[in-house]
Amino acid sequence: MERIITSLLETDMYKFSMGQAIYHQFSDYKTTWTFLCRNEGVFFTPEMVEEIKRQIQLYCDLRFTEEELEYLNNITWIKGSYVDFLRLWKPRYADFEIRAEGEHGLTIETKGTWLNTSMYEIPTLAIVNEVYFKMKYDYDELYQRFEQKLAEKIDWLATGKYNISVFSEFGLRRRLSAEAQDLAVKKLKKAVFPGSTFVGTSNVYLAKKHNVKPSGTMAHEWIMCVGQGNHKHNPAYSNWYALDAWVKEYGVLNGTALTDAITTDCFLRDFQLTYATLFSGVRHDSGDPIEWGEKMIAHYKELGIDPATKTLLFSDSLDFERADRINSHFKGRARTAFGIGTYIANDTDAEPLNIVMKTTRCNGMDVAKISDIEGKGVCKNKEYIDYLQRCIDWRMRNGQVSL
Repeated sequence: MERIITSLLETDMYKFSMGQAIYHQFSDYKTTWTFLCRNEGVFFTPEMVEEIKRQIQLYCDLRFTEEELEYLNNITWIKGSYVDFLRLWKPRYADFEIRAEGEHGLTIETKGTWLNTSMYEIPTLAIVNEVYFKMKYDYDELYQRFEQKLAEKIDWLATGKYNISVFSEFGLRRRLSAEAQDLAVKKLKKAVFPGSTFVGTSNVYLAKKHNVKPSGTMAHEWIMCVGQGNHKHNPAYSNWYALDAWVKEYGVLNGTALTDAITTDCFLRDFQLTYATLFSGVRHDSGDPIEWGEKMIAHYKELGIDPATKTLLFSDSLDFERADRINSHFKGRARTAFGIGTYIANDTDAEPLNIVMKTTRCNGMDVAKISDIEGKGVCKNKEYIDYLQRCIDWRMRNGQVSL
C-alpha cells in the first residue's frame, strides 16, 4: 500500500490546541494509550497487522515542513514557542507496541511523554482504519459506493431536505481513506446549501489544502490527564483543573469546553460564571443530545448568561437527519454547530469500524472517563473506575461547586 499519512498536519486540530498547552504546562507528564475495537466479529489478520506496523514506521519518518509550520504560526492562538518545538519534534516508533494478538487480532499501546503519545492517536487510528478496509474489501467498489452516498448527502443539504446550521467534517480517525476524506471536504466546500454552512474540517492538512477552517479545541484526554494525572488532585474536580489550565493558556481564545469526561452533571459544578462567560460554548459527546442541550441552556440562564450568545456543539454519532432534528429543536434559543465524522468520511455498504485509542495511565496512575452513557470509556482497572465514581458521587451529594 502507498503511504497513508503524508504530513504531520494530518491530525485533528485539537491535537495542536492541547499540544501547545501540554508543552507549556505539562511537558513532564507521561501517558499510556490503549487501542480498542468495539465492533463484534472484526478481526485483523497478521498481514493487516504487518501493514499497520509498516505504515506507522512511515509516519514516524515524517517531519514538519517550514511551509506547514508557517501555516500553524498564522493561527491566532498558536504561539511561536510551540511552533519552534514542533520544528524539532518527530514521532518515535520506539513508543509503539503493536502485536498480532487479542480478541480482534490487534493490540496497540503507546507509552512515553504526553507530548509525544497524544500526537500518535489520530494518525494511528486513520492507518488502522484504511488498512482494514483496503485489505478486507474490494476498495474500488467501496469507494464508488462512498462517492454515490456523498453525492446524495450533498443533494439533501442543497435541496433543503435537511438544514443543519453550521457544520464541520470530523472523520479523520475513521475515514474510509485519505482519498475519500479529501473528496468529501472538496465537494462540501464547493456546494451551496440554503440552510446549512460547511465551515471546515478537523483534519489540519485538508483545512490547509482546501482553505477552510481547522476545527477543534479539547478532547477527553485533556480533562483526564490534567485532572487525574496529578496524584494530589481529587479526580471529582478534574474539570476545574482542566478548565483553569486552558484559560491560563488561551484566555478567551479557542474556547469550547467538553462536558462529559466525568459526567456533565459534575462538569456543571465547575462550569460557573467565570468559565461559562470565558468559553464560547460547550461540546456534547455522549447521552441524549436534546436533554443535554436543555440542561446547558438552563445552566446558562441560571448564571444570568443569554444562551443565544453561546454555541452548543454536537459531535456524537451524527448524521444529517439527527443534526437537523437537533438544530430545529434549539433554533433561536442557542447557536448550534455540528461535528460530523464517520457519516461523511466512511459511509459505504460495509460496517464502519468503531475504533478508539484512549489514555489509560498518566504519571503511573490509572485514569478513566465516565461519560453520560456506559460503554464509551477505556480503563484497565475496575477498582479505579469504582474509586472515581465514588469521588463523583461524594461531590454530587455534598453539592460543592468550584474550588
